[in-house]
Amino acid sequence: MTRLHPTVPALVLSFATLLAACSGSKQDAAGTAAVAPPAAGTAAAAPTPVPPPPEIKARSFIVVDGDSGRVIAALEPDSRQEPASLTKLMTAYGVFHALKEGRIKLTDMVTISEHAWKQEGSRMFVQVGTQVSVENLIQGMIVQSGNDATVALAEHVAGTEPTFVQMMNTYARQLGMTGSHFTNAAGMPDPEHYMTARDAATLASAVIREFPEYYKWYSQREYTWNGITQQNRNGLLWRDPTVDGVKTGHTETAGYCLIASAKRDGMRLVSVVLGTDSMKAREDASAALLAYGYNFFETKRVYTAGQALTTARVWKGAAPEVGLALKRDLYITGQRGHVGNVQAQFELPARLIAPLSTSTSVGKVKVVADGATVATYDLFPAQDVPPGGLFRRAIDTVRLWFN
Repeated sequence: MTRLHPTVPALVLSFATLLAACSGSKQDAAGTAAVAPPAAGTAAAAPTPVPPPPEIKARSFIVVDGDSGRVIAALEPDSRQEPASLTKLMTAYGVFHALKEGRIKLTDMVTISEHAWKQEGSRMFVQVGTQVSVENLIQGMIVQSGNDATVALAEHVAGTEPTFVQMMNTYARQLGMTGSHFTNAAGMPDPEHYMTARDAATLASAVIREFPEYYKWYSQREYTWNGITQQNRNGLLWRDPTVDGVKTGHTETAGYCLIASAKRDGMRLVSVVLGTDSMKAREDASAALLAYGYNFFETKRVYTAGQALTTARVWKGAAPEVGLALKRDLYITGQRGHVGNVQAQFELPARLIAPLSTSTSVGKVKVVADGATVATYDLFPAQDVPPGGLFRRAIDTVRLWFN
């Protein structure tokens, strides 16, 4: 059995323990979880070595599992690259937040400014002074990659494009996109406008996870506005029925770029390819990375959001202990057929003192696969723990003197 004690800084649970906890195994007052021993005479089969990822002719690439965050393959994933129209994914993230918060509505009519109308490059072909709904502009930005639609949306959300760009950079910091910086909403070239492949994958995963009701537009193959029909530039939507997004980008200096995502048998992968030399090259590279991920890796959900992963002693509280849970489902990714080689490491404070709130993190859990940390999540109390009565607080105060 694995001892779980809240005064120990780092705690470890095997994958078997996690599965036992998920299936309802009980823990005693000291926080011990029961783990079934292996069957007699059984031994784990040695995994077949995973071949190296395919050789991709690109400046940078990465493929990750969208649920667990596990990096499956990468080349220079933290190098700063010109993102071109991949930028519009961050613009969309800001627009989707405004919709979720009720600051704008899909039915809002947006008056097209001269600044938006004058945008160069890919266009939706909206006309200056006309009014276009937010919903239509979003499709013009996503499917047609319209720079004019993108700037019009930025102005509608924030008043001006520069103000919206400040929001983009704030969202990037909140998502942990430490290698990215934006100076415009549409992805026009600028020395201070850049993004990394790792950050692009983080952003795409966030859009898919947080805004499924809007992500549907990324699989739309064509869109017609002002009598002009334009096809989605993501050719994988035609080549692979499991691909459902997400965004292309191209300028002469950025090369051909593509963020692609697919879902097969419940497993979500996100690939990012930056700086290839043709549309076909970016699609072939993305298809090869996705195939590599699905052929040699698999992802399993080992814990459900809100369900107690372990318990911890609470001092001076109305309850003597509290379950610690995740805000998100916990997924792990490993070699296909050998996902069991995973551990979860808990980092908890020496003492938890009431009051405790479900909205405040009280520790972390690290998911370790093959000896490497692949993801870290915050742990939260499964329920609020208010302060205990006067007697309870007094007793615990004395006990803490000797603990």
